[in-house]
Amino acid sequence: MFVLYYVKIAAIVYIGVVVFLFFTQRSLIYFPDKNRPRTVEGAEIVSVRTADGVNLESWYFPPKDGKTITLVYFHGNAGNYSHRLPKVRGYLRLGYGVLLAEYRGYGGNPGGPSEQGFYADGRAYIDWLKREKKPEKIVIYGESIGSGTAVQMATEYDVSGLVLETPFTSLVDIAAAQYFFVPVRYLLHDRFDSIGKITKVKAPKLILHGLKDSTIPYASGRSLFEAAPEPKSFVDFPDGEHNNLYDFAAADYVIEFLNRIQTSGE
Repeated sequence: MFVLYYVKIAAIVYIGVVVFLFFTQRSLIYFPDKNRPRTVEGAEIVSVRTADGVNLESWYFPPKDGKTITLVYFHGNAGNYSHRLPKVRGYLRLGYGVLLAEYRGYGGNPGGPSEQGFYADGRAYIDWLKREKKPEKIVIYGESIGSGTAVQMATEYDVSGLVLETPFTSLVDIAAAQYFFVPVRYLLHDRFDSIGKITKVKAPKLILHGLKDSTIPYASGRSLFEAAPEPKSFVDFPDGEHNNLYDFAAADYVIEFLNRIQTSGE
């Protein structure tokens, strides 16, 4: 009798945990800094409206010194676009253009983050860039969860290159490993199935991942690379964790990648 009682209590608690996680899952995935950054010198404020009616704002830095590439940067799940400015300064110094594409719910933008929302945001920025600036070459950059949006955009647009920093096979795989006690594969709203899409990306690809990454395991990034078609290259960082690849000269590999695309005839 007592055993049955405790089994019932455990079942009720478990169901309560699952229900809680189901309804709060996006708050466990996205960690936006909602403050609108002060504009920095050289940045053009970009205002776009998504297909589902969300008004977004971010920064654009035009290419110069004869460069023809604009890098469209999709950042990770925390902070806002201004926090990535130190990472892209090296590309700006070399004359490459950069569009820091900010999401809904981040950086003073309205709305709440979601997978389909991120895709709508990405399309709005790229459509604006193609319409207003007409860049000769676009390279998509995706960092962490931004890699999911980057891969999706690379399947929809004719891009000259794709850079993925600490990417995953899918968000489902990562969540299932972290919440192994919950039927994540049946409950997750936002799935970011990059491994199911990467085969459609024909542009050159560069993937960067740290062997000590405890947020997105190295094996996940490596599996995504193995699934990707040529041309592709992979750089691993033996001491790299999730947020410190630029401490180990990750920018140098990206610059080499951009330089190859810049001088190619494609």
